[in-house]
Amino acid sequence: MITRTTNQMAMLTAQRNLQTSSYRVDQAQQRASTLDRIAKPSDDPAGTADALRVKAEQAANVQFSRNVGDGDGWLSLADSALSSTDDVLKKVRDLTVQGANTGALSQPALDAIATEIDGLKADLLAVANTSYNGRSVFAGTSDAGVAFRPDFSYTGTPGSSVTRQIGVETTVRVDADGATAFGTGADSVFSMLDRISSDLRAGVNVGTRLTEVDARLTAVRGVQSDIGARQSQIQRAEDTLLDTKTTLEAQRAGIMDLDLGQAVLDLQMQNTSYQAALAVTAKVLQPTLMDFLR
Repeated sequence: MITRTTNQMAMLTAQRNLQTSSYRVDQAQQRASTLDRIAKPSDDPAGTADALRVKAEQAANVQFSRNVGDGDGWLSLADSALSSTDDVLKKVRDLTVQGANTGALSQPALDAIATEIDGLKADLLAVANTSYNGRSVFAGTSDAGVAFRPDFSYTGTPGSSVTRQIGVETTVRVDADGATAFGTGADSVFSMLDRISSDLRAGVNVGTRLTEVDARLTAVRGVQSDIGARQSQIQRAEDTLLDTKTTLEAQRAGIMDLDLGQAVLDLQMQNTSYQAALAVTAKVLQPTLMDFLR
């Protein structure tokens, strides 16, 4: 069967071709203006799946970065508090050494040293109750608001800790062990200072208390050393996350973004093709006498 191509069929075919060419020009214009390689999933289903995966990894990376910043805040504050504690305890040691010289000091002088130690005990309580965003850095998961109450009782739960996830499979503790640093009950730094103060007021030689002070200094420095190690881990994770951020953005751009030069070139090519199609169609489908007689 021979199919006769009429002028009307040719015009309809030309119209469809022109519409297709015009649509491609519109797409090229949109890509050149937005520089988006994928405007909708149907443009590139496989690329869309890859883009969703990369965006999910980027979102996780952003959250890990927030956790790193928060964790660094916790650890920095705890480290600063323990440095202050170390300074106070060194002052206590100096006063204890001074107070042990009972032969050269009168009782009023010993009482004055005891009063100064009482003041240092109040300073230590304030340091031990250091908080970050309303959470005590020395009380683990306790919601008491303070690590040590005014009666010096510890509010933390043994074994509890505050952690932050800083990687897909990496979690780090961000609080400090208040029970180890400051002690609890009769072994606490506060009870120790009470004993030194009482001995001074009673005229008892406090030289034997130096061993207790040194032991507490060692405990504080041990906790501070542990914090330093965890803070180094946090800082390494921060560097890794920055590198990962750059890598993921490069992957996302490679999948979703369009090069400006390529976009402009594609627009020019599509526009040239459209103009050529218009010119050819105008010459091929010129109106005839029959078009005016219909």
